[in-house]
Amino acid sequence: MLLGLKIDVDTLRGTREGVPRLLEMLDRHGVKATFLFSLGPDRTGRAIRRVFRKGFVGKVRRTSVVRHYGVRTLLYGTLLPGPDIGRRAVDVLRRVRGEGHETGIHCFDHVGWQDRVATADAEWTRREMQRACERYTEVFKEAPATHGAAGWQMNVHALRLTQTLGFDYCSDGRGRSPHLPVWRGELIRCPQFPTTLPTLDELIGTGNITEENVAAHLLERTREASLPQVFTLHAELEGGRLAGVFEQLLTGWKAQGWHLVPTRALRETVEPMALPRCENALAPIDGRTGTVLTQGDEFLGDIDDAG
Repeated sequence: MLLGLKIDVDTLRGTREGVPRLLEMLDRHGVKATFLFSLGPDRTGRAIRRVFRKGFVGKVRRTSVVRHYGVRTLLYGTLLPGPDIGRRAVDVLRRVRGEGHETGIHCFDHVGWQDRVATADAEWTRREMQRACERYTEVFKEAPATHGAAGWQMNVHALRLTQTLGFDYCSDGRGRSPHLPVWRGELIRCPQFPTTLPTLDELIGTGNITEENVAAHLLERTREASLPQVFTLHAELEGGRLAGVFEQLLTGWKAQGWHLVPTRALRETVEPMALPRCENALAPIDGRTGTVLTQGDEFLGDIDDAG
């Protein structure tokens, strides 16, 4: 009963304030996690361009974006210059590794990746992922071994790069189980360990779910589960105003018998080439605007092996 904790760190504020809070909380519970960092400019304010996407305004309202991110962060990249996270918060990044947690890449430019990668060409995609890898190596003095895409946004070029950049495994999408992704018949030989549980911001404000009862709702989902799970949290949320909710989840999951681990622990339990080959595509999911990389059915056709 393994439950992988994957922590996405999107902003400078999340890195400087949310990450230390999460480190202290995890230490109290004797738990290690996987932290995935945004390593370049914080241009969060540019996300305002998404206002024209269907459902975006409603999501902003129900998830209280200003409360969680702060006004200053929401001005980065527009009225304020976007600070370089990998340079401004290098001490926090190294502290995470020093305390025994797994570290990996979330992205270089969070807003840039989320807004462009779905339609980007191979050169743009390679440049962005390479920049993230180079910055990671600069900070940690070794190459990255894992990647979890910002906003679960990927394209076929990015999937191919998970092979050529040498990642041991990735957690780039949403799904139900570990697998090797297949994109339109092309096999990608880098295992994916997708996020299997809904995130707090996808749940809060839907139906009768509030900040006060969201932990109980999520714990009900895991009560009878038997397969390994991956839960994605955000330094800006669970390391901020939703810290109390995350504390409830940690306590509740341990009481249910789950072993809370970095996502790498799930990778160490499988033989990658023996994993099922599953179709991957961009598809909508409940509680989130737009589309995300999603695990589909097992692929039973002829494989075009990219590896």
